[in-house]
Amino acid sequence: MNPAASAFCRITRVIRASVALSLIALPIAISAADSGPTPLTLIAPGAKLQKLGDGYAFTEGPAADREGHVYFTDQPNDRIVRWDANTSQFSDWLKPAGRANGTYFTKDGHLLVCADEKNELWSIAPDKTVTVLIKDFGGKLLNGPNDLWIRPDSGLYFTDPLYKRSYWQRDPSAQQDGQHVYFVSPDRKNIKRVATDLRQPNGIIGTPDGKTLYVADIGARKTYAYGVTPSGELEAKRLFCELGSDGMTIDLDGNVYLTGRGVTIFDPKGKQIENIAVPEGWTGNVTFGGKDRDLLFITASKGVYALKMRVKGAQ
Repeated sequence: MNPAASAFCRITRVIRASVALSLIALPIAISAADSGPTPLTLIAPGAKLQKLGDGYAFTEGPAADREGHVYFTDQPNDRIVRWDANTSQFSDWLKPAGRANGTYFTKDGHLLVCADEKNELWSIAPDKTVTVLIKDFGGKLLNGPNDLWIRPDSGLYFTDPLYKRSYWQRDPSAQQDGQHVYFVSPDRKNIKRVATDLRQPNGIIGTPDGKTLYVADIGARKTYAYGVTPSGELEAKRLFCELGSDGMTIDLDGNVYLTGRGVTIFDPKGKQIENIAVPEGWTGNVTFGGKDRDLLFITASKGVYALKMRVKGAQ
């Protein structure tokens, strides 16, 4: 082999080696860029899902008071149950309870309830005195208020899907012309529709600053985010994630918790970051309770569960 040919062979071997190295490194670089950093789990170190109680017909609508005690509904048995954050004991707090579904506490300690027996919204005082806030819209019964959220100025949003109930004394068909989202003014004197293009709105929650509202369209299997205006109108609707939800909650970091098949957590941009498996056929709702507001309280069919978290609830 002459010197020129020998030099050419050496150059060819170097080029082949460089190409081989680049082909080995390239997939690793792409993989790292695609996957991004692995998010830290939101679950507290060493925490395990704990069953707190069972034997219910269908649990729903959990809400925590200022002390972290959680109130939840057992709709088929027409009762509101209280879980004590200090003793972990359960007691019937109100029975009958208007076939209560979703609930939410006001700043002054009143429990607002979607009372499905007569399709009303109730306010229940600490002494258990019941006041009917909303009993109809446009002179017609609501379909069946399901879930609600109170923004910082006390304005109230609630969903009104149609789920036909065996205990209704009314015509079980839709009473309104669709399944909508409503806003009730802070003084409770005015009610209006603010979202009319959803298939079956169900879970609802808002951010602590009152600027963003999340509504789960369980019928369309999607959840949307809206901007909130001072007058209560919703604007700038956008798809938040391709998953519907029954109940919902939010933590102080802005992560949104959806329910159904366990609890699925999304960051504020709508990226899924965690799924908590729950050993029940259906997970109905979720909230943060406990003395430090870092206990994820989960209502799931016939049982209720809890999981210690690294984050605290926003309410």
